[in-house]
Amino acid sequence: MKPAFNDASARQHAGEPSPVRHRNGHRHDRPRSPDLTEVALQIAGLANRSTQDLRVAWRQLHRTGPPLGLSRDLLIRALANQLQEQSYGGVSRVLRRRLQSLAGASENGTMAVDPGLVLKTGTILVRQWRGHTHTVLVHNNGFEHEGERYRSLTAIAERITEAHWSGPRFFGLTKRAGTSVGLKAGR
Repeated sequence: MKPAFNDASARQHAGEPSPVRHRNGHRHDRPRSPDLTEVALQIAGLANRSTQDLRVAWRQLHRTGPPLGLSRDLLIRALANQLQEQSYGGVSRVLRRRLQSLAGASENGTMAVDPGLVLKTGTILVRQWRGHTHTVLVHNNGFEHEGERYRSLTAIAERITEAHWSGPRFFGLTKRAGTSVGLKAGR
């Protein structure tokens, strides 16, 4: 257990917020970045703590116990991440919303391709396979091939080839090492 600190500078050094207002008048503004070695030492110290101490630290941080079955290694990693976020700042609100959106789309099965690749509704993908031309219509919540709806291009590629294929790669939507997507030079 840490001793109680009455001195504001000692409280700030211990990682607690300072009640002193900063230059622009807000006490919650971040002070300068802490010394890298200080954070590294705190993280290294996690490995020396008992599993029970790590669980107590988790409860203090999240106001609930750690998930059942969470390994000691993951517990240490999660706490280390929190130390880094407290010291250097976390992800931006924009990135957090984007990640939540991608997670929701993945759970709903609506994310069908690489999140960096966005196919507009109405796009038609064409692929020749063994003498037969296959066309796929992109919908806002999936794909249509030969009158049937699919959640992913991979499901369509597997149906066409009768083997496991990456759908985006089958339809030429990904880059291969050393090549670029689009028109070749000289054409």
